[in-house]
Amino acid sequence: MGLYALVATCEANQVNPEAYLADVLLRVQTHPNSRIGELLPHEWMRRRAADPPESPLKPSP
Repeated sequence: MGLYALVATCEANQVNPEAYLADVLLRVQTHPNSRIGELLPHEWMRRRAADPPESPLKPSP
């Protein structure tokens, strides 16, 4: 149920669920807890559009 909700949230925010999960799963290990909101789909997309990474598998700073 949780994964379905996450994919639905991505789609509602026009975020590619596969790209989102690939990036977030790499970054969540080192991302500060105090900035966890940055990893929500809508915020992730906004930040991604402003500063796209060099490679789809390379996490952005």
